[in-house]
Amino acid sequence: MSDKIIIYQKPTCSKCRATLSLLKDSGEEFESVNYYEAPLTTDKLQELIQKLNMSVHDVLRKDEPSARNLSTASDDEIIKAMVENPDLMQRPIVVRGDKAKLCRPPENVLDLLK
Repeated sequence: MSDKIIIYQKPTCSKCRATLSLLKDSGEEFESVNYYEAPLTTDKLQELIQKLNMSVHDVLRKDEPSARNLSTASDDEIIKAMVENPDLMQRPIVVRGDKAKLCRPPENVLDLLK
């Protein structure tokens, strides 16, 4: 594969740090995006969810206190909430070309390195 690898992550997250470590060990070039410093737009988050081939509800961190108010929310409402409060997003998300993986567990990133 020759597509650029991008990891969307939070530096204080243990799964993000473990995934970053696997990427560094792979020798592949990659870009790291701290989405707290470079917030995702609604369009970018929708694109990531589409590449993940997951539902919006699957990307929502349901254990976050503010997620409790979203149990009956529409996909658009959940995406808006995740853009406004990135803690609501499952992480890290690694993208390569048209494919993306939610790297929980971090070893999921290996599927993008083959």
